[in-house]
Amino acid sequence: MKARKIWSRNWLKRRTEGIQYKNLVQELALEDENGYRNWMRLDRRQFHEVLELIRPAISRQDTNMRAAVSAEERLAITLRHLATGESQQSLSYQFRVSQPLISMIIPSVCTAIYEALQPDYMRVPTTQDEWRNVAAEFHRQWNYPNCLGACDGNFFLVAKPANSGSSFYDYKGHCSVILMALVDAQYKFLYVDVGTNGRVCDGGVSDKCTLKAALENNDLKVPPPEKLPFSHRITPFVIVADDAFPLKQWIMKPYPGKDLPMKKLIHNYRLSRARRVSENAFGILVSRFQIFRQPIRTTPERVEKIALATTVLHNYLRENSQQTYTPPELLDREDIDKI
Repeated sequence: MKARKIWSRNWLKRRTEGIQYKNLVQELALEDENGYRNWMRLDRRQFHEVLELIRPAISRQDTNMRAAVSAEERLAITLRHLATGESQQSLSYQFRVSQPLISMIIPSVCTAIYEALQPDYMRVPTTQDEWRNVAAEFHRQWNYPNCLGACDGNFFLVAKPANSGSSFYDYKGHCSVILMALVDAQYKFLYVDVGTNGRVCDGGVSDKCTLKAALENNDLKVPPPEKLPFSHRITPFVIVADDAFPLKQWIMKPYPGKDLPMKKLIHNYRLSRARRVSENAFGILVSRFQIFRQPIRTTPERVEKIALATTVLHNYLRENSQQTYTPPELLDREDIDKI
């Protein structure tokens, strides 16, 4: 290996003197609450709440050579990257942290965020009462009873991995990975499976994900079939999905074909309205975390960590700051004049 000519660039050594976190971010925290939230998607209280949860996992000790990047800076760098999709080189100049170090900071902080928030903010229901609460919310909001959630997949563009051949090319000719998710009526993710290459269709991803095996083995304690409201007909609890998914006892798809009778048209309309929450959840995720608006230039393994961190942050913000993260006027509402 060639010997280093310099240990660290001089402008990196002056990190504590003029970085974004010490100047702009502190000014926003004191003077512009909305600007602070827009800069990193969390307000000041939420930032410090998440920081305290993950501080033990991301803190590093100072060495004789240099002072370690603080936990606050590590979280700020990661949130800025997720919120805007700025390149690691751009963040390096803003925060006076070397690009190789930023490339290690971001996946480690994403992992810490997911592990800290997932137990409270993103988990699959495991009791009959919890599943009935999910179904009751779908019935109340979207007039579709006995619904356990809406399932769909979304393609996220990535840089072509080395030596991957055509595995990651999707049907549009882009390199991508698939995020498969189960979403409740409140646009929150109940379950996510990410990392499958874009060549696989939604149905193929659903066949290999752990949710399928858990449902088929009844490991999640789904309630037994119950009567529909205002009816004596007994039907099972189902997940609503589109035509890409296979028809199973626990998956409900629209009736195929054209010129359907009115009853089937009404069913398709209501199923599509309930299923749309999954597509809307993906839309909110991409609009708030704009790293997904362009190809993510990192390995598929790190893309998985980014996707898991953003989905659990989405749930955290949906629960703690609905009025600012997703104002009600921007979400879908039922039109009572329609069917």
